[in-house]
Amino acid sequence: MSEIARILLLGLAIPAGVLLAGSVLLFLREKTLWSLLQLFGTGFLMVVVLTHVAETLRLFPSMHWGLPHSVGHYVDLWSAALGLTLFPLGYFLDALTARRAEV
Repeated sequence: MSEIARILLLGLAIPAGVLLAGSVLLFLREKTLWSLLQLFGTGFLMVVVLTHVAETLRLFPSMHWGLPHSVGHYVDLWSAALGLTLFPLGYFLDALTARRAEV
């Protein structure tokens, strides 16, 4: 694996890991639907990171990582779409309900 690929994977893994840790702590503290949405969203973002790790390390070659219309492509695509939808939605709704509770 090239040095650039390692740096890029770390650049993806560190923020996703921080989001996952924060989402787990939030869910353990509040246990609301919105914190659960955030947790699922970050879980899907971690799947994106893991698919890129598997692609870079050439793990599970039967998934045909990086090829269009392959299983690996769709796992990556749908995980990214769900992660980038559920996490911000949960964050926004959690902030909205927290603000209403304060008023």
